[in-house]
Amino acid sequence: MATWNDVARIAGELPLTSEQSPRDWRVGKKLLAWERPLRPSDRDALTARGTQPPEGDILGVRVADEGVKFALINDDPAVYFTTPHFDGYAAVLVILDAIDVADLEELITEAWLKQAPRKLVQEFLADSR
Repeated sequence: MATWNDVARIAGELPLTSEQSPRDWRVGKKLLAWERPLRPSDRDALTARGTQPPEGDILGVRVADEGVKFALINDDPAVYFTTPHFDGYAAVLVILDAIDVADLEELITEAWLKQAPRKLVQEFLADSR
């Protein structure tokens, strides 16, 4: 079960990443992860699909592409989901208290790898070996 403290710690350990505003993490100027409460239109859309809107804290995270987004959702719909607001957008919504910390770390690191400057990514990957 992950918390906002876990998100802040994981994001904060990645180079050039900062919390721009409360619960809004960016690498440089590029959005990486953010708090995304469900709006009434999100709840209505989920209900119309026959899905119970999740309660609790929701984290939005960038992913490489929509294929990754839908793979995550299909693999673990108890953790990952989307709403029509994110149609065509490479981001997935995460039920924060349903994801374990190791999976959260992998998800945020992958988002960072997608959003960070190429040279910084190369240096990061070289240091990780």
